[in-house]
Amino acid sequence: MSTSALPDLDLDAVPEDLRDSVHFLRAVTQLAEKDNVITHSPIFTDRGIKLVESGARIDSRLYDRLVQAPLREAIDHHLMVDNMVCIQSIEAEVMVQCETQGLVKRLVEALGGAGRLLAPLRFMPLPMPIAFKLTLMREQRPELYAHSLQMMLVALYLAIEAGWSERDCVPLGAAGLLHDIGMLYMPPAWTDPAHKLTLEERKQLVAHTVTAMWVLREQQAYPPAVQMAVLEHHECMDGSGYPRGLQREQISPMGQMLILAEVVSAFYEKYADLAGPRLSLMLRMNHRRYPPDLVEKILPLLAVDVDASLEIGPLTAEVQAMGTLLGHNFASWQQLRAQMPAAAASAAAVPALAPARAPGAKAAPRPVERAMVWLDGRLKALEKELAQAGSHPKQLADLLGYLHGDVQGMAELALLHREAVWQLEAIAHGCLRRWPQLLERAGPMEQAVAGWCQACSTASDARADAPAAASAAVQDA
Repeated sequence: MSTSALPDLDLDAVPEDLRDSVHFLRAVTQLAEKDNVITHSPIFTDRGIKLVESGARIDSRLYDRLVQAPLREAIDHHLMVDNMVCIQSIEAEVMVQCETQGLVKRLVEALGGAGRLLAPLRFMPLPMPIAFKLTLMREQRPELYAHSLQMMLVALYLAIEAGWSERDCVPLGAAGLLHDIGMLYMPPAWTDPAHKLTLEERKQLVAHTVTAMWVLREQQAYPPAVQMAVLEHHECMDGSGYPRGLQREQISPMGQMLILAEVVSAFYEKYADLAGPRLSLMLRMNHRRYPPDLVEKILPLLAVDVDASLEIGPLTAEVQAMGTLLGHNFASWQQLRAQMPAAAASAAAVPALAPARAPGAKAAPRPVERAMVWLDGRLKALEKELAQAGSHPKQLADLLGYLHGDVQGMAELALLHREAVWQLEAIAHGCLRRWPQLLERAGPMEQAVAGWCQACSTASDARADAPAAASAAVQDA
């Protein structure tokens, strides 16, 4: 079971943040400052006293006072805003994604048009409080709204390919669109890739699926299957997901659709280049985590065009050569880093024109120390990308065994390794451009870093030694 799972989760207990989330309240206040937020129905206290008439404009001051009062219902159940999200606006934004987003364009091409993706949306329930929350998401968290639309479309594609009827796709579309509505109650910084979550923040983040389930449950417009699918969209087939650590058939069919749609959308949002091959390899290497029958339906969309004359032997040789090259350079950097003084390990970048130091203050990091910190950060990021795609040199032996005889998979791996070697060269060149004084080799540290960078700069020569039959064999579809 996942260490993030909550095995004793009480699904009948209303989450505390559903009523008192400072982040949700702040987002509504900010929306009221710039847009025309009004009440579509009167607001009463829990004792039946009317506080606000229908049609009243809500500004930030009035809103702040209302949230302090004991109300009969949550205040956002009574609010609407100009240009609120509706089915027609969702359809319009879906069409934009169909024309501009690479992943969605592939879905449309595979289905022969956008019609089958759009059809279920016309029958999707959208109560006023849900429409208000989606509007809040669109205006205050646009990246989250775009993700929700794309994830919904991927889920619908999987269902259509699995033979689901248009009627069955309607609740799935709602689950996909609303799966992350609980994130409105969490700090916005948590979705920033640069933000490193603490252990406590990770525990709180797990709760966003529970909050989303309760948002839907309160509306009584969505069947229990939709609520459960939203709750399950971060589960995994091997029990390593959250919030309950469910396995295989314990996860609902709709939940399984969302699990795969979530990871597909996330990969295409994270990687601007080669998202398809990266995701294809990751799904192949982690086949126990995701629904295998659904993975088989998405893999053809991720494939790259492969030269029909390619043979598995030369491709494998190229992959092994590049994997060895990458592994050697990563290992030699770790050895170099382990030998550097402690000052370099803790050095931080400083402005080029730093003010004079006060008497007794520590000396600013030397250029070579700043260069090492810069290199270390970028190399760690490159290794992390390779590991997430299952193509790190340390994973190569297992991956080659899994891809034995698979020309398509080996071609995708070769493409990723070529890209990684190119990035390695770019990192080395970038370091020497930023700190050209390293080439003067004034000391042992400068000599070591300059030598490592120059060795990496010749990586393309080593790559050219790989079998010629495999070179330039793969291009993005």
